[in-house]
Amino acid sequence: MSAGVATLTLDSPANRNALSAALRAQLRTALTDALADDAVRVVVLDHTGRVFCSGMDLAEAAGGSSDDQGVREFPELLQLLWSSPKPVVAVVRGPARAGGMGLAAACDVVVAASSASFAFSEVRLGLVPAVISAVVLPRMRTHVAHRLMLTGEVFDAATAAAGGLVDLVADPEELDAVVAGQLTALAAGAPTALAETKRLLRSRQPDLEFGDLLALSARFFAGEEGQEGIASFREKRPARWVPTSD
Repeated sequence: MSAGVATLTLDSPANRNALSAALRAQLRTALTDALADDAVRVVVLDHTGRVFCSGMDLAEAAGGSSDDQGVREFPELLQLLWSSPKPVVAVVRGPARAGGMGLAAACDVVVAASSASFAFSEVRLGLVPAVISAVVLPRMRTHVAHRLMLTGEVFDAATAAAGGLVDLVADPEELDAVVAGQLTALAAGAPTALAETKRLLRSRQPDLEFGDLLALSARFFAGEEGQEGIASFREKRPARWVPTSD
């Protein structure tokens, strides 16, 4: 920790910072500790490697039943970020996909490199962006989220900012300076006033309700389309529902 800032770093670059059981547990522990530490004024969610977060670990999702899917643990992480009384800043230096989009959207301020890319890739894997919709939809312009969730296409940081997912975009070499400026501004606020202001802001938004959303996500992860999509991704081939030319 430095000057009241606790930096939590997604540090599993070998698997594109996928949300494996290990990474979920580490992030949950680090976040819980940071929120309980009175010396922490602001929390930063950063990452090592080229990719911010590629979403759930698909290797762990292969073959499991709906009750065994790691996505079932994801709402707790999103809720911790969303309801944190301390401001949370996400730093997106590289690609964010699926669950990674949810992590960013649950934060208070999202700063992205201009070279970062984003995608709601779920539908292309036979999955549904159900759980992350609880934090993404309050942030994004509805018609933009509608198109991007249905197409699953990759979009750039400028589009993410225009759609409301990202707050600030900076060139990669200027990203740390922009983040530092936000941290200085946030730390200038009184802790209790910040916590109450965040509570006030969140009270104007829908409460996070994950019950039906979680069941939907888990069912598709374990379902026929989801398992085929996961297999096709891991085998680097088109899923069987992708049309082929004659």
